[in-house]
Amino acid sequence: MRIGMVLGDSSGGLIGMIDQIVQAEADGFDNFSIGQVFGVDALTLIALAGQRTSRIDMITAVVPTYARHPYVMAQQAMTTQAATNGRLTLGIGLSHKPVIEGMWGMSYEHPAQHMREYLSVLLPLMREGKVAFKGEVFSVNAPLQVPVPKPPQVLIAALAPMMLRIAGELADGTATWMTGVKTIGTHVAPRINAAAKNAGRPAPRIVCALPVVVTEDVQTAKERAARLFQMYGTLPNYQRMLKIEGAESPGDVTIAGDDAAVERQLRDLASAGVTDFSAGIFPVGDDAAGSVARTRALVKSLIGKL
Repeated sequence: MRIGMVLGDSSGGLIGMIDQIVQAEADGFDNFSIGQVFGVDALTLIALAGQRTSRIDMITAVVPTYARHPYVMAQQAMTTQAATNGRLTLGIGLSHKPVIEGMWGMSYEHPAQHMREYLSVLLPLMREGKVAFKGEVFSVNAPLQVPVPKPPQVLIAALAPMMLRIAGELADGTATWMTGVKTIGTHVAPRINAAAKNAGRPAPRIVCALPVVVTEDVQTAKERAARLFQMYGTLPNYQRMLKIEGAESPGDVTIAGDDAAVERQLRDLASAGVTDFSAGIFPVGDDAAGSVARTRALVKSLIGKL
């Protein structure tokens, strides 16, 4: 299992975010995941970080699809792939109904059809340099010429059975958040792996991001995580995953414990089928910097060992 980091504190601005990626590469992490909700554009950040790094894989987890036409997404992703010399993993997702309809004023109807057609445009553009597709949502007939070492892998944020089937059949894997080990092992991995096998595609990547903290005070850590990440517990897509897990809140899927306990939980994720773990480190206790440093050191020590 490859081990990476999730973009953390953004108070340092754009340069501070790039510095986080540079430091993650220097520390030997395999990858770095960057979310995109209401902050910076992840692909632009990765293109800039590509100029100061040489090895680390950078993952968008994830760029919402509704705000970008698939041709524009392909164009920007391929340009970012060129800027990083082939180190982009493009993670895309539907986002959530409250964002798409409530904030952006767009329709969130038929999300699975939207994603299947989106990929039917996006993937040929990046893999073949052209597309001729006519569907109910998108109709695109156009070339795309951006020289790259190789097309970026594409992950989709897939949680529901239909989305996992689409991810296995068409994409290179899935990127998950707030999805616990039981749900990965009994719901996500079996469905996406079966879909990929049936479609004659390679085994997919399963990128799992979760909050993590090394601490002896597990109860306090989980209570803090429940407060910090409570918004995710209100969204239907995550609520369904928490229900499968038997969890009441995001705090219940947070990885917390002493060094041995956290290592054991990460090994359990690998056994459940996770190919890439992205650590969303958060602090607990009065010494926030010390807490983050302790967790980072433990996660770093496991690179190449899981």
